[in-house]
Amino acid sequence: MDDRLRLSRRIRFRLLAWLRRSRSGRIEFIRRFGYKEIIKATQGFRKVIYTNYHGSAYRAKFKGGEVALVKELNALDLGRERFDEEVQLLGRLRHRHLLTLRGFCIGRKRLLVFDNIENGSLKEHLNDPLKTPLNWKTRIQIAIGVAAALEYLLIFSSNDAQIYDVSVNSCNIMLDENFTPKISDIRVNRHPKNHPKATHDSCSEGSCADEECGNVIFQLGVLMLELITGQSSDRQGKDLIEWVQDSCIANSIDKMIDPDLGNNYSSRELQKVLAVARLCIKTRYEPPSFSITHVYRYLQKKIDVAT
Repeated sequence: MDDRLRLSRRIRFRLLAWLRRSRSGRIEFIRRFGYKEIIKATQGFRKVIYTNYHGSAYRAKFKGGEVALVKELNALDLGRERFDEEVQLLGRLRHRHLLTLRGFCIGRKRLLVFDNIENGSLKEHLNDPLKTPLNWKTRIQIAIGVAAALEYLLIFSSNDAQIYDVSVNSCNIMLDENFTPKISDIRVNRHPKNHPKATHDSCSEGSCADEECGNVIFQLGVLMLELITGQSSDRQGKDLIEWVQDSCIANSIDKMIDPDLGNNYSSRELQKVLAVARLCIKTRYEPPSFSITHVYRYLQKKIDVAT
């Protein structure tokens, strides 16, 4: 069994590595949007989805009714050449659970236009009482989908001079018309020489001692807690982790479950997802002995939900 598992992992890595190489050429189909078109679609940049130190993301509705995400980059000193490079590198990424880059705009602002976000952000569905509550199956599919995208992203970045940085939380996980989760906050690291390199051994099959891998695993753990509790974290997970730990200490696990779920969830699956989340959040204090691939494979194997 161990030999077959190692062989399966090896084949998977080689397929992903082949995919990375096969998409390394120049991306020709990314469209250049006009600045006035972006202003109109975003209603003057008023529909903010989230903001962080890298920039702001806006909801945009273009002619024809398609809803997309527009990201404004904070790097005002980003020259045209570096911006073009960023567009090319982000345009290479292709995964079901990553937002696809559709286009860009250069003018007063450096803007990137990403794919369909018909159902908005995960945070909206967890916090907004006017939104349709997410059922248990959808929440598990979101956790597994995000884990799959993180595995792809880390392997895609391995052995590359440019490393893709990623942030994961309920604010920047977008949902399409089928509630398929899409990671939206992906950036090109501007200091690859000083960045811990994500390798196949550290991030795919073996331990994940790399600081970036550990940080991503921690964020995934917080996201799973958000899906279980229906609470979004405002302090990089600290507030949510403390609240969950207090609930567990008081032997009141039922009190931490999102009331919107009612009794429509599997207690067995909940215990397994919660156990994985606890392991993931421990990486905030100590290097993990497991990888994103381990998390993804465990959820796939132990949770009976198709992605």
